[in-house]
Amino acid sequence: MTTKLAVTNQKGGVGKTTVAINVAGALANRDHEVLLVDLDPQGYLTSGVGFDDAYTAEPPSLYDALLDPANHAVDELVVHHEEFDVLPANIDMFNLEQELVSSMRGRERLSMLLEDAEVYDYVVVDCPPSLGILTDNALLACRHVLIPAEAEDTSIRALDLLFKQIDTLEENYETRIQEIGLVVSNVDYPLDNEQKGMLEWFEDTFGERIPIVEVRSRAAIKRAFNNGVSIFAHDEDCDQTVALLELAADLEELPEETNV
Repeated sequence: MTTKLAVTNQKGGVGKTTVAINVAGALANRDHEVLLVDLDPQGYLTSGVGFDDAYTAEPPSLYDALLDPANHAVDELVVHHEEFDVLPANIDMFNLEQELVSSMRGRERLSMLLEDAEVYDYVVVDCPPSLGILTDNALLACRHVLIPAEAEDTSIRALDLLFKQIDTLEENYETRIQEIGLVVSNVDYPLDNEQKGMLEWFEDTFGERIPIVEVRSRAAIKRAFNNGVSIFAHDEDCDQTVALLELAADLEELPEETNV
């Protein structure tokens, strides 16, 4: 059974793409078959894992597949990375928001496309930094939400907006979209008062129902990204691999009924 995860937070600068790559790397490190999907038209993930050529490639691409999922298959679009398969973004995807908003089942195109992704144990979808129709596609297709955030007061407002959007989708599509983890990235010690207060707020708000993973700011993670890999394929030790592997283990323990 394939577990699908939407990595999303409409607030920019929270390490969303880095989290997506390293969570995918952690799952692959634990011997899972993983598909990493770049749903952001900016293609930051696609570039980050070394597939700049795919971002500007001629059709067919993820853009074409989301316009007409019935006539495209995932295995025809993926590119192979040393750790996981990647479904890259394409520059044409900047047109998708406008084209899908007036299309029949415009918010369900990713769901339709991923129907033939059963060969993977996990699908990890990196979302755009917005709450538009592409993020709605990811939320409805995955129905599991992994939330990257920073220990800043502005995170409260961003999370409130995300949860309101999830509530709207659940009501309109009669489905359940479950938060399954919070990754607090770029944490620096010693903590200032804002970071300390936010870490306490995260724990008080989410600690009893989902894992909270703290990933400290490390140059090795940035260097791994610059080399096109997760920290697990990077030739450099990093103490943050433990937290990421623990999160991967938590994801393996999701109740079967939530693996939709």
